[in-house]
Amino acid sequence: MKPRRRHGARLIVAIAALLTQAAFASTACRVEGIPNELQCGSILRPLDPARPAGPKIDIHYLVVPALARNKQPDPLLILAGGPGQSAIAVAPLLLPRLQRLNNRRDLVFIDQRGTGRSAPLQCADESQLPIAQALDPAAQLQRLRQCREDLSLLPHGDLRFYTTTLAMQDFDAVRQQLGADRWNLLGASYGTRAGLEYLRLFPDQVRRAALDGVAPPDMVLPASFSTDGQAALETVFKACEAEARCAELYPRLRRQWAALLQSLPRNIEVNNPLTGAPERLTLSRDLLLRMVRSPLYAPAFAAALPAAIASAAAGRFEGLIGLSGAIGAGKALKLAMGMHFSVICAEDMPRLKGASDPPGGDFGNGDAQLYSQVCKEWPRGEVTADFYNVAAVKSPVLLLSGGADPVTPPRHGERVAKALGPQARHIVVPAAGHGVLGLPCMRELLFRFIDAKQDSEALAQDASCATGIPRPGVFTPVQGGASR
Repeated sequence: MKPRRRHGARLIVAIAALLTQAAFASTACRVEGIPNELQCGSILRPLDPARPAGPKIDIHYLVVPALARNKQPDPLLILAGGPGQSAIAVAPLLLPRLQRLNNRRDLVFIDQRGTGRSAPLQCADESQLPIAQALDPAAQLQRLRQCREDLSLLPHGDLRFYTTTLAMQDFDAVRQQLGADRWNLLGASYGTRAGLEYLRLFPDQVRRAALDGVAPPDMVLPASFSTDGQAALETVFKACEAEARCAELYPRLRRQWAALLQSLPRNIEVNNPLTGAPERLTLSRDLLLRMVRSPLYAPAFAAALPAAIASAAAGRFEGLIGLSGAIGAGKALKLAMGMHFSVICAEDMPRLKGASDPPGGDFGNGDAQLYSQVCKEWPRGEVTADFYNVAAVKSPVLLLSGGADPVTPPRHGERVAKALGPQARHIVVPAAGHGVLGLPCMRELLFRFIDAKQDSEALAQDASCATGIPRPGVFTPVQGGASR
């Protein structure tokens, strides 16, 4: 009996130590934009796991505690996009969409290494730059060279150690520190690539995963960016031709677009949408395509492209410039560009020559050229061949795609669903752009998927509330008088 008592005593002490560790893993804190008290914490991680005695970085995280006392044991981990987005910074924007899940589950936001508060790799703020400098590829290339040099001087400035694989190892260390046996994943855009990598590395620690706007590890972003952007622009033209009002207002839209491209480069004068100050700049083909791509992310903004293109064809570019800054505005959505290029240069660019995606007829190779130039000089981390393999999973995975998405359209989600096997379900919302969970009824679907008791029940959710949503009708300027 005595040995048993000693063994039981040691077990109690060990459990108490674990509970104490979990209790002190985070402290009460406040985050701007969230009214209630939260829990903030960090964990010290080696910059290079192969040198545990080398430089360390703090990985910061935020826990939004469940409201109910009888909470579920498996939290929901939110994986931010980009790459380069701070999960903690976007928490105030996402919480209203996750209220039902937060009732009985903790929500966890981790700033991935290189972002937010976790050894950030921020470049200089470009928000106040003149339009020409902000959008000009040559000027951007020079700023990125300077950023790379500045970052290399930081204690955590070895840019080779910010890959998705290393970041997911950090995330699992946070899971252990929080004392969660398993958790659920919610990733959007690049966050879906992170989620797939976490599933590959730690399959037994995932209960359910929802991935919105699927960006698989093998997509080769600079190549697919052109292909998918061209397809989304073509969708805008076809939608206008099929809508009576749009076809009436802009009967020559395709010809106007072609003539506009042919007229470049040209000198123009516009008012800066932020300052209102007039600016002169040389509008190049690359600049124009950058202006057009941004509103393609959201069908509500894409609905204004016919009017903006028609106005630009008549020499008025304020509409296009205003639309180009409508997506991604605000501090919470800014990317840590140092982390962004550390990921893309290591994971995508080595596969660019072998990419099978054909360049878009209009978008061409502009983005691939920029990334190639930047990545020639950017330190490149190691990525194993296994990183690009998506294997069958045991846990339910919900994949979501917008039919009008210019960067992660359904073709990517389709092949990932096949690779994941029967435990994956792919839902396409034809009229949605980049991100489906912003639709109100999809929030309810996400709740039912995570909350379902049985795996079979989780995958059997009815998505008809979203799949039947129509595409927004054409935007008509208040002034009327569309250019023809």
